[in-house]
Amino acid sequence: MERSQGEGSSPSPSPVDQPSSPSDPPDQPPAAHEKLDPDSGLPPAGPGAGSEVLAVLTSFARRLLVLVPVYLAGATGLSLGFVVFGLALYLGWRRVRDEKERSLRAARQLLDDEERLTAKTLYLSQRELPAWVSFPDVEKAEWLNKIVAQVWPFLGQYMEKLLAETVAPAVRGSNPHLQTFTFTRVELGEKVLWEELGPGGWAAQRGLRCSSLPCWLSQELLSLQPLRIIGVKVHPSQRKDQILLDLNISYVGDVQIDVEIKKYFCKAGVKGMQLHGILRVILEPLMGDLPIVGAVSMFFIRRPTLDINWTGMTNLLDIPGLSSLSDTMIMDSIAAFLVLPNRLLVPLVPDLHDVAQLRSPLPRGIIRIHLLAARGLSSKDKYVKGLIEGKSDPYALVRVGTQTFCSRVINEELNPQWGETYEVIVHEVPGQEIEVEVFDKDPDKDDFLGRMKLDVGKVLQAGVLDDWYPLQGGQGQVHLRLEWLSLLPDAEKLEQVLQWNQGVSSKPEPPSAAILVVYLDRAQDLPLKKGNKEPNPMVQLSVQDVTQESKAVYSTNSPVWEEAFRFFLQDPRSQELDVQVKDDSRALTLGALTLPLARLLTASELTLDQWFQLSSSGPNSRLYMKLVMRILYLDSSQICFPMVPGTPGAWELDSESPPTGSSVDAPPRPCHTSPDSHFGTENVLRIHVLEAQDLIAKDRFLGGLVKGKSDPYVKLKLAGRSFRSRVVREDLSPRWNEVFEVIVTSIPGQELEVEVFDKDLDKDDFLGRCKVSLATVLNSGFLDEWLTLEDVPSGRLHLRLERLTPWPTAADLEEVLQVNSLIQTQKSAELAAALLSVYLERAEDLPLRKGTKPPSPYATLTVGETTHKTKTISQSSAPVWDESASFLIRKPHTENLELQVRGEGTGTLGSLLLPISELLEAERLCLDRWFVLANGQGQVLLRAQLGILVSQHSGVEARSHSPSSSSLAEEPEPWGGLPHATTSAPELRQRLTHGDSHPEAPVGPLGQVKLTVWYYSEERKLVSIVHSCRALRQNGRDPPDPYVSLLLLPDRNRGTKRKTSQKKRTLNPEFNERFEWELPMDEALRRKLDVSVKSSSSFMSRERELLGKVQLDLAKIDLSQGAAQWYDLMDDKDKGSS
Repeated sequence: MERSQGEGSSPSPSPVDQPSSPSDPPDQPPAAHEKLDPDSGLPPAGPGAGSEVLAVLTSFARRLLVLVPVYLAGATGLSLGFVVFGLALYLGWRRVRDEKERSLRAARQLLDDEERLTAKTLYLSQRELPAWVSFPDVEKAEWLNKIVAQVWPFLGQYMEKLLAETVAPAVRGSNPHLQTFTFTRVELGEKVLWEELGPGGWAAQRGLRCSSLPCWLSQELLSLQPLRIIGVKVHPSQRKDQILLDLNISYVGDVQIDVEIKKYFCKAGVKGMQLHGILRVILEPLMGDLPIVGAVSMFFIRRPTLDINWTGMTNLLDIPGLSSLSDTMIMDSIAAFLVLPNRLLVPLVPDLHDVAQLRSPLPRGIIRIHLLAARGLSSKDKYVKGLIEGKSDPYALVRVGTQTFCSRVINEELNPQWGETYEVIVHEVPGQEIEVEVFDKDPDKDDFLGRMKLDVGKVLQAGVLDDWYPLQGGQGQVHLRLEWLSLLPDAEKLEQVLQWNQGVSSKPEPPSAAILVVYLDRAQDLPLKKGNKEPNPMVQLSVQDVTQESKAVYSTNSPVWEEAFRFFLQDPRSQELDVQVKDDSRALTLGALTLPLARLLTASELTLDQWFQLSSSGPNSRLYMKLVMRILYLDSSQICFPMVPGTPGAWELDSESPPTGSSVDAPPRPCHTSPDSHFGTENVLRIHVLEAQDLIAKDRFLGGLVKGKSDPYVKLKLAGRSFRSRVVREDLSPRWNEVFEVIVTSIPGQELEVEVFDKDLDKDDFLGRCKVSLATVLNSGFLDEWLTLEDVPSGRLHLRLERLTPWPTAADLEEVLQVNSLIQTQKSAELAAALLSVYLERAEDLPLRKGTKPPSPYATLTVGETTHKTKTISQSSAPVWDESASFLIRKPHTENLELQVRGEGTGTLGSLLLPISELLEAERLCLDRWFVLANGQGQVLLRAQLGILVSQHSGVEARSHSPSSSSLAEEPEPWGGLPHATTSAPELRQRLTHGDSHPEAPVGPLGQVKLTVWYYSEERKLVSIVHSCRALRQNGRDPPDPYVSLLLLPDRNRGTKRKTSQKKRTLNPEFNERFEWELPMDEALRRKLDVSVKSSSSFMSRERELLGKVQLDLAKIDLSQGAAQWYDLMDDKDKGSS
């Protein structure tokens, strides 16, 4: 754009004449942000001058580096031809590399933003592109249709086998009158019905008329397969382990399925059907092993449209009045199988974790719909043959998926006030829609007044929507207030939610405070019916006056249902879940269970996943269920309590109250965070899974004639985390020696659940379970016990549990790292040395969207592979999160805390990288202040505090090593007195301080190597840790490239040889590497450990230069102590030790 010369009276050059800065926003004139010096009339020198000087120096340094090879060639006496040849090779390589990078960069830009790049390349805006250029989000899938056409005949064969071999026997067994039921013909169809190409058919609805089509095209349509995939849309998922696909499918074919009940000479069937709908396919979880996708879930987001042509006796269903009724019944059956919240799950791997969660996942959220009013509706009532126009009797239908609600009828009113509230469960975002249809109530057929639709994703993004929405297909508007309720596993929020609900006017039902999801899995050993007949069990689940029923499983006393049920709870503190297991006749009760829901409030993650003993049943009758409760939480920043509709000013903001974000009485900016009292009170529980004894044998061979053993492994559940040990093959007294760590809080009622299973190809066998109260470990600090396995005849498990309390001092960090290296096993992950607690309070001055609109920011906190994502604050440049997260730190000197602030749909707003090493230098290992964000503007108020995890059981006492920890000794211990180490534990403190307690001995002529050698009796292993070397010998002009080789004599084969990594050009290398040999203690005492320090001679040579060696007689070393000690290196002739 050009600006007139008369816009400014300043004699300085016009901004138009100056070159634009790369940082200028596109909607501002170039260099408009520069201010002129009042004396010189020139822009002032700013940070850009320093950047230019630095760039010049960098360029000069790069040019100077080119001369380095010339200098080195002259210093070593080489010919200049080597330099020229090397430069030629480098330039050739650089040219090829630049061409490849340029090609990849262009392709990546095209893939990232095809639409913007196309418009930029054509020098056209999006509005100027031709009409035939489009970028649809729904793509055609002709290649997929060709695959379906190829597979279709084989799918028909599969369906014929499924109906004949699975469905027909199930139908015959469900009722004595259907014992002669059979499928006489099953064909899925091969061609599209000709009728659907005629007037009013499927093709006509899409703008095609058979009379207008050429003959060859009509025949082409007739040859199409019945099932067509019209379009495919891929949704960007918020989760990285799933892919969302929407398939717009259309089936119009000559399907023919005939059934017959020979006993009653009854024949019926279907001939011709059309089905249209959007099928969602979810590929999850994505894995790092083949077949990459763990399972496929399929379901219809909304009810598909269905039209069926009946044959035989079912022709009666085509009678007017019965036709729509039969289609509705069929659709109800399909909805019970494939329409949300139901879904079809196809596992692709045999041992898929948590299949029940994939089959019935937790809802994404709850939407509270306040149907308030409507206005400007059309009048449909007519009197005296239409001469007198009346009004309407409106009512509304609110629909989300299969959930439908009907409001009351307001007679003779074009501006009705309903004031009703409904709560709907949202399972999928995006995809599901809120649909409101308004009708006029009439004695015969209700008149349609209009409808509106809204994607639930908009409610999720906004949090609260309160607006008038126009009605499509009619006139008028409907007033809705929509609130997104998040599902939180936090019982502490319940009291706050209950107080909020007291101020909510809700009709016809009171507002809910929580939701209960019941995963009904299976039952065992139900009582038989009279005559020792197998029952047909089903389950009735009730909460107050709401009852839901499961399907019936026929002819078994150990049924498997695998169904999910959902209940809204007004006050879970006083409500109960009543479970009745009955025969399908409802007359015989097979068992009952009453569970107070207050029990869930004290459970970890508000979840119970266990067997429940049934009352009024058999002695061994039990029911396996998973109960999950979630608190329905509305963000406090978005809450505006609804007033009773119909009162003056209802559902309107008070005009006198300051708007949100007003600066009236704004509090001063805080300098430090203000977390709640629970922040930083977490502990770490270290779980040692040692061994088991007397496990039961589950493996059978030759049809059970030969009794085998078991392949046991252990599953642990605590604080919402699950762990699993390795499998020990064919052993009834296995030894695992694995260590797991989990962050725990002091919430009462938590338990460590331990289950032992036998690994099998199909379904793992149960070997027993046990539980340990977390409060017992937190109070005592240490527990080392053999636990008897329950629900099995025999078996016990050896566990060692230790509470690690974080201490705000870095004095013991090095000793903790060395202790961890000693007690860590090769089969366990690296042990944590510290606990990082982060409290993110707020941010300020975040960049605006498009210069004017505030973003909807959220933050992610990441340490290593662990990430915590905060909630999203809608449209705010100064969000307040008030969230905390904890992370296990294994390498405090090298790990970082990464914080990224992002906006919904706007990308990164700013980032922060905080090295954990900065916390080690801070007072009390804590930083609490404002941090400036990089890569953008804005600041965040954050508190990060580190606690060193000192193992009291290992003998390391953080308060007794240095004067710097004296302040810690004055503070009271958070958990009271800690127990002393038991006699079975190795005295690791002595190992750490033994080598350093003596005055430093003089170093030998060849240098020294620092080793720790000890015998780990719990794993029956000889362990050696190579720490470092010092003062090594330098034979040539350059320092050596040392490494350490260990050999367990007298064996000299590869089985006992170990070798560290190689360090480049140093006389004092640091290794800190651990090696193990599996052998008994008595055999270890007969061995000698040969330690050699070597250096590589050259890159092309296999020769190794011996820098020195030492030979340790293990019989002369106290292997129970394992002290770190320096040993003098000798030459090959003298193999003594220190």
